Amino acid sequence: MSFYHQMWPALGAVIYGFPAKKIKIIGITGTNGKTTVVHLATEILEAAGYKVASISSLRFKIGEKEWKNGLKMTMPGRMKIQKFLRQAADAQCQYVVMEVTSEGIKQYRHKFLDFDVAVFTNLTPEHIESHGGLENYKRAKGELFKIAKTAIINLDDENAEYFSAFCKGKKYGYSIESGSIDIVTPLPGKFNLYNALAAAYVGLSQGVDMEVIKNTLEKSKGVPGRMEVVIKEPFPVIVDYAHTPDALEKVYKTVRGSHKLVCVLGAAGGGRDKWKRPQMGKIAAHYCDEIILTNEDPYDEDPGRILSEIKSGISPSVLKLYEILDRREAIKKALQVARRGDTVIITGKGAEPWLMTKEGRVSWDDREIVRTTYRELFD
Repeated sequence: MSFYHQMWPALGAVIYGFPAKKIKIIGITGTNGKTTVVHLATEILEAAGYKVASISSLRFKIGEKEWKNGLKMTMPGRMKIQKFLRQAADAQCQYVVMEVTSEGIKQYRHKFLDFDVAVFTNLTPEHIESHGGLENYKRAKGELFKIAKTAIINLDDENAEYFSAFCKGKKYGYSIESGSIDIVTPLPGKFNLYNALAAAYVGLSQGVDMEVIKNTLEKSKGVPGRMEVVIKEPFPVIVDYAHTPDALEKVYKTVRGSHKLVCVLGAAGGGRDKWKRPQMGKIAAHYCDEIILTNEDPYDEDPGRILSEIKSGISPSVLKLYEILDRREAIKKALQVARRGDTVIITGKGAEPWLMTKEGRVSWDDREIVRTTYRELFD
């Protein structure tokens, strides 16, 4: 199997003329925050005058041209990556900033990519079943730092030393707990401060002036579908991608106040991380006043069973719990039960353009569903 997977990146590199040697590649890895760091780092490098390409779970970008990532795959296949790098190099881009996933590394999609910089955001359990344990998941991400010339590490994560030890080149560390550089970001939540710091150090590692970095971060409008306020009145409706227990809790902590929290959530199917379902239910029960369980991306699994597994983590004392498989109807229910002063938070998909079902992919966007449903109910 490994020979098969390694053959494709080698073939792609040959076909497209080893494009990675003609452009600087910055890889962002970690459980959460990768997409936001890619987008912020891209903005910083562009503000510094560079032409930049990027790959994230949301989009592909080459200079001013960008298009949605409709692959339902954060890190594209080996041939697609090589083709993209060739296009970026031909467009005279100096940098490619890209998300690097454990699944991608497992399938050798990182091979024949000369990473100038590797960034570690954080590590919490994810893809445990696929990798056969947390240690294997961590080990896969560690491969990126073995080949990178420069490492940028979140020093506040307990795994910082593990990843830092692999890199033999220059190292940068960022921290909130022990103090780091002073930056201001309009993006909400402590986790976004970490994302902004990671992006800032990408800029610093490439010699970008600190004032350029600060100005860029202060003006950033954030990333679509990441803590995005889709409706402001009569109550805020927020859409976020949070799909792991750690990310979900951080989002709830950020939006939780004295107001009531109406939460719409589900969990992906296809045999992915079944262990997390009860945990996500437990977290929702702790922070949310009303919970609406619904489809996320069931793939070939029984959607009702997925909801039952999430529900198993929810205390029976939670009185306002709804199970609505139709995600559109679940969002509608959230808008109907919310009142002025409440907050609606819809998690799991963010700005993803597809809903994955047993019958195939369905065109989707939580944000547009919210806007359309809101108009139907209140206009």
